[in-house]
Formats: sequence, C-alpha cells, structure tokens
Amino acid sequence: MSGAGPKPRVTLYSRPGCHLCDEARAVIERVCAELGEAYVEVSIDDDDTLPARFAEEIPVTFVDGRQHDFWRVDETRLRAALHA
Repeated sequence: MSGAGPKPRVTLYSRPGCHLCDEARAVIERVCAELGEAYVEVSIDDDDTLPARFAEEIPVTFVDGRQHDFWRVDETRLRAALHA
C-alpha cells in the first residue's frame, strides 16, 4: 500500500507461500475495505530481525501498533479493534 491515503492501522506480518497468511490477508482485506481502513503487509523474509521474532507465529496481525492476533485473524475481533 502506498500513496497519500490514510495511515494503515493494520499491519500483517507474513511470509510468501504461507496458506494461513493467505487466509489472514483475505479477512483483513475484506474488513479494512468495509470499514474504510488501510493496511500494510510486511514479509518477514525482507528484514533480518523479523524471522527470529515471528517465524513460529505467522501470520501476525498488529492493530494500531499493538499485536492483535497470530496464526488466524478473527474477523469479529478485528472489527471490534478497528471500531475502538
């Protein structure tokens, strides 16, 4: 995501080829689109420090800079967090 749009409130840490990441992305895309929120996706393979931090938990979702979920994204919880 880029441009002058809203600052992303949601960050998805993922890894290419991760089926759970694909599922998480679909939930995040749907919820963010419906609520007019922005999100950004970061591959943990693109930063030397991220694999040690997240390798066993991806996908990891942050909302407003705080860890929200890992492995699976609960749509109801994500909506509630974005309404807060």
